[in-house]
Amino acid sequence: MNKNYAGIIGSPVTPFNPDNTVDFDTFEKQVNFLVESGARVLVHPMHIGESVNLTGDERRTLARVLVSAAGGRVPTFVHVSYAGTDLAVDLAQHSAKAGAAGVVLQAPYHWRAGPKAILEHFLSVTEACGGKLIAYNNPQTTNVELTLPILEEMLDRIPGFVAIKEATLHMETFADICALIARKGKNVAVHTAGEHLLASIPVGGSGCVSGCSEVAPRLVQELYQACVCADIEKARELQCKVGRLLKVMRHNYPSTIKYAMELMGRPVGLSRKPLLPPTAEEKAWVKRELTAVGVFESEPRGWRAAGRSEQTLL
Repeated sequence: MNKNYAGIIGSPVTPFNPDNTVDFDTFEKQVNFLVESGARVLVHPMHIGESVNLTGDERRTLARVLVSAAGGRVPTFVHVSYAGTDLAVDLAQHSAKAGAAGVVLQAPYHWRAGPKAILEHFLSVTEACGGKLIAYNNPQTTNVELTLPILEEMLDRIPGFVAIKEATLHMETFADICALIARKGKNVAVHTAGEHLLASIPVGGSGCVSGCSEVAPRLVQELYQACVCADIEKARELQCKVGRLLKVMRHNYPSTIKYAMELMGRPVGLSRKPLLPPTAEEKAWVKRELTAVGVFESEPRGWRAAGRSEQTLL
């Protein structure tokens, strides 16, 4: 495991102004909030950040703002995935020039490339930018899986491979990836998509890419600490709370997350179409669930976090 990348990875949404332009000032506030709330790494724009709803120019500008706002306090990684390798290379090179620590990269989607083409995609992008890599395995959205043989060759051939976001939500797959990395003796962190920490950390997981931290960063940090300290009774209780919150956050994703942030005094505007805002009934449900989990009484309001917490490392 790479302890430099263990812990909670912050994944900001992309704020929009009423005229549907990117709100870069609010994005800077959000980056600072996540850093001060204990995120050890920042990645953007993931799907929570509406990467597929952003223009190329917007993604390039956001890369610069991400690095600038983080100010070297934590590593910053730019999600550069595209269906075409050359497009990903272009954004990766721009991100490196902007000062990002590295890139997040999925397998090329739509084309359903074979194993050799997938490997060439990752090699081309990482060699072009010369930075670190967080591989992103999300076959539900790409219809292409980073299989164990592909990952093994990536581990052997990509020196900057520091972490993987494993988004299948399949426990056997997650455990097999952790076992492969341990067998190879590689210094690579394995993160689950979503805050499924009680199930993933005991088999070798390093943390998670967190959307719930936008709304309840203290709760997510408490769960992580309980898991790495093997306080199973406390972790079980916290995992139930986080699991309930996660179900809310994934409904009409990420529009519901943006609405929950508004309730916490951190407005970020609406999502771009085809994503629609929550209905009145959905808003009422979100308020009830956040109340039931205790978010309103225990989490920070507004853009000022309670202070950066030092995370225990495995």
